[in-house]
Amino acid sequence: MLLAFRYPGIKIMIVRRTYPELRSNHINPLRTLLGDAAVYKDSTKEFTFPTGSVILFRHCSNSSDIDKYQGTEVDVLFLDEATQLTEEEYERFKACVRGVNPFPKRIYLTCNPGGVGHSFVKRLFVDRVYKENENPDDYVFYKSLVTDNKALMESDPEYIKQLESLPPKLKKAWLMGDWNIFDGQFFEEFRDDPAHYSDRRFTHVIEPFEVPREWKIIRSFDFGFRKPFSCDWWAVDGDGRAYLILQLYGCTDTPNEGLKWHPDRIFSEIARMEREHRWLRGKTIDGVADPSIWDASRGEAIIESADRHLVYFSKGDNKRIPGWMQCHYRLAFDSEGLPMVYFFNTCKAAIRTLPLLQYSSVNPEDLNTEEEDHFADSFRYFAMSRPIAPKPQREKELLGDDPLDLHRYKKFTY
Repeated sequence: MLLAFRYPGIKIMIVRRTYPELRSNHINPLRTLLGDAAVYKDSTKEFTFPTGSVILFRHCSNSSDIDKYQGTEVDVLFLDEATQLTEEEYERFKACVRGVNPFPKRIYLTCNPGGVGHSFVKRLFVDRVYKENENPDDYVFYKSLVTDNKALMESDPEYIKQLESLPPKLKKAWLMGDWNIFDGQFFEEFRDDPAHYSDRRFTHVIEPFEVPREWKIIRSFDFGFRKPFSCDWWAVDGDGRAYLILQLYGCTDTPNEGLKWHPDRIFSEIARMEREHRWLRGKTIDGVADPSIWDASRGEAIIESADRHLVYFSKGDNKRIPGWMQCHYRLAFDSEGLPMVYFFNTCKAAIRTLPLLQYSSVNPEDLNTEEEDHFADSFRYFAMSRPIAPKPQREKELLGDDPLDLHRYKKFTY
């Protein structure tokens, strides 16, 4: 409203998933607020202001709806409940923000954690991990909790009690603004709690430490055709507890030739790291990898490139469900709050991608393979190479009262 009054001739567009949401959350409240100060035309779903500026209201029930807005040019775009949109839908709406006038173009996204777009919003605004064509300076994140809404707290003090009564995961997401917790999360037990980095209880992420020379080092590897690869080094202590200490993560195909990680470059870098890094050099390292790298149907098998650089692997056990069970067993906290796997906080790709993975809609025991799952696959090959038995947990303390949590706790622990 203020932008439309202040800047003559600009176009503003507000987007929601459905038209009823637009009407109840935006159009009707604005008609009350504006009165005769702006003219609303229901046939075009837009407000026109005395300055010549316009607010357009558009919905996107599915991806095909965006085709209707292909020629639309706006100066300001508001995506309300942006996590309800896919990243492709976001990119297509973003293309509408253009024009020759000097007004500085901008996009506002408002949303809660969760939803189909959770992953890309978290990547851009929370984790701040960017692709080649994305400028970090273009993105700013403001975290706003319900307690920051003073007007709501005064007019409806009971609202916060409604949020407090939500199931544990939703409560953490909507009341506490926790972007690492959302419905459908495959690795629900994953925790990154800096408050426990020192005592290592109820957290999987810790500060790096000097790895003892006598610990065994395992290298796991997942190759991605035109997708990221993940090479991961695990140190295993005398109790069988594993620590992800180093990670090499990259994309095998990008628009910029100089950034491509072709197989020879990947294994050359792996060999260099193992020659030079103080935790790896001089060590006998066992390697386990995705069996598909032995496939020669597309030409030279990926393993041949690894062999040329003296980087050796054995075939990983690729059984998915037993593999995921082993990952869950390692992530589970025992009666003292200690898991059987830790991640050094320098292994950013692992920490970023693991909590974003969701359940498959086809096979409820498996994860969604459309997600960025390459580290998870590498983790699975490692876990299957050194299987462990599940340990009892303190279910109430860890999981709360959510019946779904309790069901999955029992399924993955006993």
